Amino acid sequence: MDMNRLQKQLQFLVEIDKLKTIIRQTILIDKSRLENDAEHSWHFAMAAIILYEYVDQTKVDISRVVKMALIHDLVEIYSGDTYAYAENYEESVEKEKHAADRLFTLLPEQQAFEFRSLWEEFDKGETEDAKYALAIDTLQPQLNNYYTQGELWLRNKVTSDKVYKRAERIKNGIPQLWPFWDSLLQDSIEKGYLEKQANES
Repeated sequence: MDMNRLQKQLQFLVEIDKLKTIIRQTILIDKSRLENDAEHSWHFAMAAIILYEYVDQTKVDISRVVKMALIHDLVEIYSGDTYAYAENYEESVEKEKHAADRLFTLLPEQQAFEFRSLWEEFDKGETEDAKYALAIDTLQPQLNNYYTQGELWLRNKVTSDKVYKRAERIKNGIPQLWPFWDSLLQDSIEKGYLEKQANES
């Protein structure tokens, strides 16, 4: 056994325990509190497995998508969570790159390369695996918003144009689900869970 390798792996596991303390801007469906990053990553992974039947399984590797789900927000241990609809959302990109440099190098070299590569692939959103992963990452908080009657959409004055722009990831990653998802967002508007854009009829 390579004790140096094991020590690095254990150090990484101890470090990523901090993900449980990073609070997101997504409320639990029972509205009791905001979720943390670890809870989101678990829910993302479960949703990816459950909804896998709606994508071309010859093009999407579910094991890689689940890895992306579990890895994608680890950098927020250092960079913090940025609300998807925040004006400074793009500024978080550089912070996350620096966080990735710091975090993944804790692992043995081969694992560090694998994790960093998956994280970057997810972030770019160009492969079929990454498109599906991004779709699920977007779907999960939108689902929570719907089932909490738009609690945080309304609190943060998020308008439908912003939600639809973000939902393009769902349209691109799981096109089979888009008609249903579009109807869910329209229902959100009709029920007052989501405000229309000011110039929207």
